[in-house]
Amino acid sequence: MRYLCLILIFGLSALTGLSASNNSRPNFVYIIGDDISAEDFGCYGNPGIHTPNIDRLAAQGLRFTQAYLTASSCSPSRSSIFTSRYPHNLETAAELHGLLPEGIPMFPKLLRDSGYYTAHAGKAHFGGESDILSGPAVAAFDIGGDGQRDDLKGGRGGENQWIARLRTRPQQKPFFMWFASHDAHRSWDADSFEGMHRPDDVRVPPYLVDTPETRADLAHYYDEITRLDYFVGEVVRELTRQRVLDNTVIIVMADNGRPFPHSKTQLFDDGIKPPLIVHWPAGIPHPASTDALVSSIDIAPTILELAGVERPASFQGVSLVPVLRDPKATVRDYIFAEHNWHNFSAHVRMVRHGNYVYMRNAWPQLPQPGASDTFYNPSADALKNLQAQNKLTPLQAIVMQQTAPAEELYNLARDPGQQRNLALDASPPAILTELRTTLNRWTEETGDTVPVKPTPTNVVYETGIKTAEFWRGDAPGAATHAAKINRSGPVRNLAPIEQK
Repeated sequence: MRYLCLILIFGLSALTGLSASNNSRPNFVYIIGDDISAEDFGCYGNPGIHTPNIDRLAAQGLRFTQAYLTASSCSPSRSSIFTSRYPHNLETAAELHGLLPEGIPMFPKLLRDSGYYTAHAGKAHFGGESDILSGPAVAAFDIGGDGQRDDLKGGRGGENQWIARLRTRPQQKPFFMWFASHDAHRSWDADSFEGMHRPDDVRVPPYLVDTPETRADLAHYYDEITRLDYFVGEVVRELTRQRVLDNTVIIVMADNGRPFPHSKTQLFDDGIKPPLIVHWPAGIPHPASTDALVSSIDIAPTILELAGVERPASFQGVSLVPVLRDPKATVRDYIFAEHNWHNFSAHVRMVRHGNYVYMRNAWPQLPQPGASDTFYNPSADALKNLQAQNKLTPLQAIVMQQTAPAEELYNLARDPGQQRNLALDASPPAILTELRTTLNRWTEETGDTVPVKPTPTNVVYETGIKTAEFWRGDAPGAATHAAKINRSGPVRNLAPIEQK
């Protein structure tokens, strides 16, 4: 059952008509992995990785193949999920470690106010603090945990608290659990799971260099994902023991893509596309997968609808309940994502419609290698060594180019690796004009802005060493007070589009 993506396990009563009484409302367990791309679960087609518990959930639930995040960056992504708002509509929280604004409705707090017991364990990062709850997020939970190292299995996501949270909950209340693992964030510390994957068995993405060092790096990454899978299995076993699994919605996903070049922080599919699985024994009519286009800001309105809680006006996402009823249903035709400051100054926006992805870069003159932990590691070093020898493939050369064009357009049906930028063609597809217009409309309606005084890069490009001084610049959306804007921008388009 596909946990590390998004695994939503909902009770059947929520889809067919949820009673307002506490004993019939579905429970929710939301499990979020750290730095994991969609294709890095076995159930998403990676035969070299061991995720038996997640795969079992996927086989019995609903697997989403076209789920997207709003940002491929830790705290902006989590804050966006937490509030069902685009990162720039949270202003300062759009950037790494930026503080979550006061007064923004948070879906766990709304659940708590409606009678749910809400608990958190593991990594937080809803703003400035990574390992402890802070700021407005504190009020969203009856009890919070920390993301310090466990004394069980070596995990750093508070996994040793997960089962305790389930066992010590009030028995007469429906519950919501936010379980956040550090796996598979660098630096590697898989401990007792170390060595479960052989370098010979890993799948080396084409944008990386196939060297022993890269394979060893990926094997460590796989080990950490398997540790997460272990704890997913422990949660399912505990829910089964308590006889509440059937009426529990389990949500499992990752906050951004794998911590390697071309992935984390980037708006390519490897960075912005997480796994998403919804498992709900009582609520999903038939195990299936769905190609429905969905966004991470759709999770909160989905949970609230299933819980019978009214959604606030501030939510910008849409409910996925129609897709849970019918995997062939469509709830949106557009998804949007953004890349803001994360070690390096950035302002890139993306829209996907049909098979096409369009990206606009406000600062094409600036290098954007990604988060510092993605560009300064053995896999990145292998790319740098091959670059010095002028032996990179065209795709690897794009990764190492660092600066990105002002516009990019890709047809994912023909070019899933996103290598051919159709925006540079002498005669680009007509959809380029449509997507430009769509992104303009989203920018205007949601109040997105390009900072005049941006947060500066805080890493020395050549070495990866952080600079001694750092100051926070203008946030995207601050000029329009976007934290007070609730419009979502385009969601549906009933006009047919060219799908070639």
